[in-house]
Amino acid sequence: MKRIIISGGGTGGHIFPAISIADALRESGTECEILFVGANGKMEMERVPKAGYNIIGLPVAGLQRKFSIKNLALPVKMAKSLCRAKKIIRDFKPDVAVGVGGYASAPLLMAACCLHIPCLIQEQNSFAGLTNRKLGKKVDKICVAYDGMEKFFPADKILFTGNPIRKDINPPTPEQRAEGYRYYGLDPDKKTLFVVGGSLGARTLNESVQKWILERGSKAGFQILWQSGKYYRSEIEGFLKQHPCPAVKNHTFIDRMDLAYAVADVIVSRAGAGTISELCVEGKATIFVPSPNVAEDHQRHNAMALVEKEAAMMVLDAEAREKMMATAAALISDPEKIARMERNIIKLGRKNAAQDIADEVLKLCNN
Repeated sequence: MKRIIISGGGTGGHIFPAISIADALRESGTECEILFVGANGKMEMERVPKAGYNIIGLPVAGLQRKFSIKNLALPVKMAKSLCRAKKIIRDFKPDVAVGVGGYASAPLLMAACCLHIPCLIQEQNSFAGLTNRKLGKKVDKICVAYDGMEKFFPADKILFTGNPIRKDINPPTPEQRAEGYRYYGLDPDKKTLFVVGGSLGARTLNESVQKWILERGSKAGFQILWQSGKYYRSEIEGFLKQHPCPAVKNHTFIDRMDLAYAVADVIVSRAGAGTISELCVEGKATIFVPSPNVAEDHQRHNAMALVEKEAAMMVLDAEAREKMMATAAALISDPEKIARMERNIIKLGRKNAAQDIADEVLKLCNN
């Protein structure tokens, strides 16, 4: 029986890859007991049990980017989290500790390194955060999804695996595309732009679409599937009631992402690592609008890694309200450029990342 701790979370971009790794371990043929460690009050405390795994919470919290009195409590919370993490490790006696990023990952991996437990980091982004850069000197293996990560980590510890993605993400088939048109009520004879700002939504993307509806919606030469996010639900519903646009199909949440990807001729998206990994496997022409509200500006670095290979385009957040929809409209009318971007992005896809990472975890167990 192999005993494995997986730590991290805070956002779906950390949680879903962590669950994918756990699922791959469970399906590996090796008997494994898996324990998750997350941050109290964060979404992993709900999502992980739903996926069938046990989880323990730590009282850790993140640094507020703007001045906040909450930051004064961080050293105390970190000290408590380290003590709690050491107790969890001593009680569970893991063979390996895995960190996927997020608040809980740092104290758990710090404690594991102190107690001489083999450790593996799964670094999702092209620009590694400060915590992972420091931990990289102590852990045994570092699984990455981008080239050139030697500037952050010891080269002999790096393994290029890609980022884990959901099992239903694959290059779309004609059958899926037809099903997607029916499911979302779209016209199969029109080009489709898919604008997705994440489950909560993205204000910049939403305002850019609203501006386009006011200025160009009545003259649309294509249709839009728009995930505006639950945070903006009432605002967007009110806007569309005042300014109805037949070319736009708005959804607070996209429950069949595989079908949304299938119908999309062009996608506009934030540039989170997990989203990029899915789009590479899907092979979709994408315009990234990186969020500026993330640590180390890592979404811009993620997007640039694809832009430099002519596998995607990028519009900066500060320029999106003026340029995003115009850029999308120009791209959607250029089939040759779409085809070129699709060829380039699909070369970067790594469908079996979760299994490759699970194999490395089991190697550390055996060593």
